[in-house]
Amino acid sequence: MTNDTAPSPAFARPHLLGIEDLSAAEITSLLDTADGFVEQNRRPDKKSAQLRGRTVINLFFENSTRTRTSFELAAKRLGADTINMSVSSSSIKKGETLIDTAMTLNAMQPDVLVVRHADSGAVKLLSEKVKSAVINAGDGSHEHPTQALLDALTIRRRKGRLHGLTVAICGDVLHSRVARSNIYLLNIMGARVRIVAPPTLVPSEIERLGVEVHHDMRNGLRDADIVMMLRLQNERMNGSYVPSVREYFHFYGLTYEKLSVASPDALIMHPGPMNRGVEIDSEVADDINRSVILEQVELGVAVRMACLDLLMRPRAGAETGADR
Repeated sequence: MTNDTAPSPAFARPHLLGIEDLSAAEITSLLDTADGFVEQNRRPDKKSAQLRGRTVINLFFENSTRTRTSFELAAKRLGADTINMSVSSSSIKKGETLIDTAMTLNAMQPDVLVVRHADSGAVKLLSEKVKSAVINAGDGSHEHPTQALLDALTIRRRKGRLHGLTVAICGDVLHSRVARSNIYLLNIMGARVRIVAPPTLVPSEIERLGVEVHHDMRNGLRDADIVMMLRLQNERMNGSYVPSVREYFHFYGLTYEKLSVASPDALIMHPGPMNRGVEIDSEVADDINRSVILEQVELGVAVRMACLDLLMRPRAGAETGADR
């Protein structure tokens, strides 16, 4: 008989750059660790001392109040010193290269760099130039690993599993790093993934990632257990991808009528920020029985605490061994 309470295997990687190369065991380890932090975050005294004496730098080349605040809270609740670097007022805007930035930060000897960048691959490049652990908080249209992990934790806590579920990811898949990370994670964990979007917002050859592609919402949502809506990312669009916002909502915005073909207990998700009346109807987004959008925000802090905690454990062990 297996012991369901046995600890998950350690997450021994030096960085968290994406989901694609993780194993099911590593993902489970992150989710199990995050589960414990959910309870900590609901106590009156939310702080612990796992990362006391550690320094976490949030280096965001793109604005994201939601993700940056979540990482900041996560680090502080683990007792770490946290620094938020404002790129708009830093030397980076004055012509400093990414490598120069890496060397400067390296000299400050931080323990973790949390990096968001507009270019795919920039976070990996940075990780090769610094001694600290690096967490990818979103790079271009490549990956957003902690968002996929918090989505997975939300689903697992509500449904009890990921394996065997049908998940429909709907909307602007072409520009979405959230979609890509979720596709990787859900496939690794044994879920069935569907993409639902207009042809102009579907990446070429996405079927190679192991997904079904639908261009009609009713077909794509039929019997789905999870409906994950994506934001229409106008800031990443050069040219016209949809005829109009009104027409996009008519065909691809989530309404109760479209949702009626999904499983009766299907969960509604959105990584935020939401464009109400564009990709989702307000009434659906605020449905207290089916929408888990605010729960995703809450669990995001716990997931980021788990990432920081597990990334620091091997380093703590190495330091202890060096002191002997």
